[in-house]
Amino acid sequence: MSTLTLDELEPGESAIVRNVNAKGPARRRIAEMGLCAGAEVTAVRRAPLNDPIEIMVRGYNLSLRKAEAVNILVERKEAR
Repeated sequence: MSTLTLDELEPGESAIVRNVNAKGPARRRIAEMGLCAGAEVTAVRRAPLNDPIEIMVRGYNLSLRKAEAVNILVERKEAR
């Protein structure tokens, strides 16, 4: 399995959140959205200029700015 940042996932790819490299209020905001270690995420789509990106986490769609997504390390799930 390969480790990358959330903004590097291509639409349709799934991954598991491994670490959040944000501090203070930014880290708390990310956690409140359900993006914590162990959460499964799926990239849904990207805006025309790749910002923001839309992901699915815990059954709902969420839009994140690229500046937020680069702080979230994920591990790509292997296709079965």
